Amino acid sequence: MKYGRQFGVVASAVVVATVLAACGGASSPSGPVDGSWDEVVAAAEQEGKVTIYSTQAAPRLAELERQFEKAYPEIDLEVVRGVDADLLSKIDAESRSGKGIGDVAVITDVSWMQANADTDVAVPLVGPALDAPDYHRDTSIVDDRFFLEGAVLLGFGWNTNALPGGLKSPQELLNPELKGKVGIVSPSTSPTYLDFYAHVEKYYGDDFVEKLAAQNPRIYPSNQPLGQALASGEVSAAMMVDPMMQAKSAGAPVEWTAGEHVWGAKWYGLALGTAPHPNAAQVLADFMVTPAGQAATSPGYASVLPGIEGSLADAQTVPDQNLEVTTGDGAQRYRTDLESTLR
Repeated sequence: MKYGRQFGVVASAVVVATVLAACGGASSPSGPVDGSWDEVVAAAEQEGKVTIYSTQAAPRLAELERQFEKAYPEIDLEVVRGVDADLLSKIDAESRSGKGIGDVAVITDVSWMQANADTDVAVPLVGPALDAPDYHRDTSIVDDRFFLEGAVLLGFGWNTNALPGGLKSPQELLNPELKGKVGIVSPSTSPTYLDFYAHVEKYYGDDFVEKLAAQNPRIYPSNQPLGQALASGEVSAAMMVDPMMQAKSAGAPVEWTAGEHVWGAKWYGLALGTAPHPNAAQVLADFMVTPAGQAATSPGYASVLPGIEGSLADAQTVPDQNLEVTTGDGAQRYRTDLESTLR
């Protein structure tokens, strides 16, 4: 992966495609019209629609939809939320067939980004917000095509009705009274979760996961349904949940801590090479790193811009993934070991 290669906002440097060709299901990579940013926006408004595939939290994506359509009322934003494994499978299938449905994607799987660094799965990015000084394009965009959108922070949560005293440390998840009442995320869903498990073993002991498995934990496909289970009381405590600010503000009996050692995963966005709405894809990607876009997606998470209300950290400072456990044979061995332990 090559960080720091700058791609200037020069429309002629990208793959050129007309709106008509893009909407016609062309099999070649699609890009914005050849012209100024105003012309890209005009073409996007003519396309009238954009679809995002994202692993971000549903409430944040709903707010993104609201704010984007407020800024661009001529463009309808359709949100498809899922976990990395499912969304990347869709993206790969669309890339192979050349018949795209999604226009923009936001993922956390750095290993997939590496594997697709030299493919046509994503196109170069244009847009004024991507070049704004506060965004730091030289360190926020990877391989000219993957843009840092934010970062999720995962930690340890509890239901305040079940555990009014809270959790003082992750080791308290091993309390015998919590047997069968702890929720965790499946390590098979995303390499991002493998990274979290490695983080936990590094800081809380090589045998921590084995001891956690003895608690008969409930296993969920991602941190979103895990957070919902915690709020409903289905589980009393959880490992790998986000701060749940929306649920908490709505009155859910939940609390959260990052623990002594903070862990996060960066979200990267891309404009898809088979986007049926290539201009709208660029407009959405650009909007996501504006103050309005970040105000929609960053509360409770890490932002790529300073001064975003509700943001918990600077996404640029979140450590990169531990590729030894998230890529290649190492990832497969680690996933297999974890699944065997947690079974």
